[in-house]
Amino acid sequence: MYNHYFDLKGAPFSIAPDPRYLFMSERHREALAHLLYGIGSGGGFVLLTGEIGAGKTTVCRCFIEQVPANCRLAYIFNPRLSVGELLQSVCDELHIPVPQATSGAGIKAYVDAINVHLLEAHARGLNNVLVIDEAQNLSAEVLEQLRLLTNLETSERKLLQIILIGQPELRSMLARPELEQLAQRVIARYHLGPLSEAETGAYVAHRLAVAGSSGRPFPPALTPAIHAWTQGVPRRINLLCDRALLGAYVENSPQVTRRILNKAAAEVFATEAPAARPRRLPLAAGALLALAALSAAAWQVMPGREAAPVKRAAAPAAGAPPQAPAPAANAVRGAAPASVPPLQADQAGALRSLAALWGQSLDGEDPCAAALRQDLRCHQGRGGLYELRLLDRPAVVTLHEGPRTGYAVLSALDGQGVTLSAGGRRERIGLADFVARFGGEFTTFWRMPRAFRDELAEGDRGPDADWLAARLAQLEGAPAPRPAAALDGVTRERLRRFQGAQDLKADGVAGPRTYMRLNQLSGVPEPRLLARAATGN
Repeated sequence: MYNHYFDLKGAPFSIAPDPRYLFMSERHREALAHLLYGIGSGGGFVLLTGEIGAGKTTVCRCFIEQVPANCRLAYIFNPRLSVGELLQSVCDELHIPVPQATSGAGIKAYVDAINVHLLEAHARGLNNVLVIDEAQNLSAEVLEQLRLLTNLETSERKLLQIILIGQPELRSMLARPELEQLAQRVIARYHLGPLSEAETGAYVAHRLAVAGSSGRPFPPALTPAIHAWTQGVPRRINLLCDRALLGAYVENSPQVTRRILNKAAAEVFATEAPAARPRRLPLAAGALLALAALSAAAWQVMPGREAAPVKRAAAPAAGAPPQAPAPAANAVRGAAPASVPPLQADQAGALRSLAALWGQSLDGEDPCAAALRQDLRCHQGRGGLYELRLLDRPAVVTLHEGPRTGYAVLSALDGQGVTLSAGGRRERIGLADFVARFGGEFTTFWRMPRAFRDELAEGDRGPDADWLAARLAQLEGAPAPRPAAALDGVTRERLRRFQGAQDLKADGVAGPRTYMRLNQLSGVPEPRLLARAATGN
């Protein structure tokens, strides 16, 4: 309707994923880099989450275009499937022939065919990647079957790479105790946040330029208002700007004015559920909103797309954009207003606070170097909530609050929430709010004498080998090996059994995670994460 009026070649703010209008912000590039890293890192699960309309499909399309030539890709966009339907879809996507199965053996027939295909592909130097969009709709049974598909592996890598793309509730799903084994196999994860104010302006200008605009239908002075109304979500920007251009056309205005923009926002976002609002509106503001909705009715005689309901907080009034966007985690369906966690920009300061839980004071610029002098070692991990539960020790976690990244000490964790502290502030927040901000990165300490090596393998000898052999024998009720003996095949087999029983990689090599678990079971005095959750102290 307004294309000819603004001398445009196409609709710049259509919500259809037209690749001509692709705009890759820094966040989108980072998300794409995580996906590309995941397929080259030896298999397992890669997780990409983001708010509704944040651009996950855009990133996925870019990823598919950049998949290496030796990768065979299966893409499932409708995950509301049973286990059998999922396996059939995988076979169809990868062109795997499945022999006719007898009654009751269908799932086994599919799994056997997939395993044979993966082995043959590996022998030919090919990788197989399964991408599942809208993965928050997967059932627990289907997720467990996906985990089982990744069991096929060589000594170097897993033979199937699975990428899960979904809304923020997908992260909460994987935080459930019954899905811990799957969560352990997530090797990379990224949460795609909204655009910044500057990126919002660049996004609008980019789409107008692609559509052939030679003018400036949206003055730069409107960028803060557009960002405030849309909270930087690309789909919301499209909806708002499309309706604002229509309003300018109806009013025969060469540019979108602030009044036109606010009227467009009142029309586009007025369908939002009242329950999603961050606070109750004052009576006067509610009256203004009603008047704005009535004045916008004049636009309804013009043909145009209907705005889809968006689960976001509505604007407080038609005359001004919202002053403070609601936290991203509030977009989770049915969620209460999110608690804002304490954050500090100084990771070293957070590590010093963490060391205090071990009864140590760390001096100097490098806390990890100072900790080593006190028989504490830093361990930097990436694996999310499952890993934290398994290690069962306080940690410094990296959190993302909109465009801001910071650090906090995680000192307690249970099934309902976590306790975080930073900069002298201490808060307990809900598990869903924590998961929505936690990128999976953390740093913790583990206690070990300086003479001990970080890893032990068969044939090694010394005080650390003696300690390891004695602890493993004690746990199995066997006699302790003689001192100063080399770590032999018997001890290594005990180590493999221990690692397997503790959900560790059963490779017979003692590394930091193995030492941490042995410390816990052997009574080495260290602070606990789960034990403190009941009191939060």
